[in-house]
Amino acid sequence: MSTELLYLTLSAGLTAILWVPYILERITGQGLMGAMGYPQNPVEPAAWAKRLQRAHANMVENLAPFAALVLIAHVLGVSSDLTVWGSTLFFWGRIVHAVVYALGVPVVRTLAFAVSWTGMLLIFVALVF
Repeated sequence: MSTELLYLTLSAGLTAILWVPYILERITGQGLMGAMGYPQNPVEPAAWAKRLQRAHANMVENLAPFAALVLIAHVLGVSSDLTVWGSTLFFWGRIVHAVVYALGVPVVRTLAFAVSWTGMLLIFVALVF
């Protein structure tokens, strides 16, 4: 498996598990049946859980273009320092983004997002130029 596909796989796995802490917080706050149903007066989620839910939504939004770029590069046989760096930056930027988003660290969150976006940009540049 190429480095780019490895980081795509890890990114998909990250996306698949980012919702778990949020749901566990909902179960803790509302009980299992409350989390599975539609309670009349739901308990407000903890601030960190709401932030993690937004981090998950942001990851879902960004996984699609990242996956498209990595898969296009793979199909075309394009693998270079730019694509490897790009996929590496995307994944690790997304890890930092999720952690600092949940912790509520505003500036680092934005910088981590910019790092992951730069990773996608590097792959795009490798494909187009």
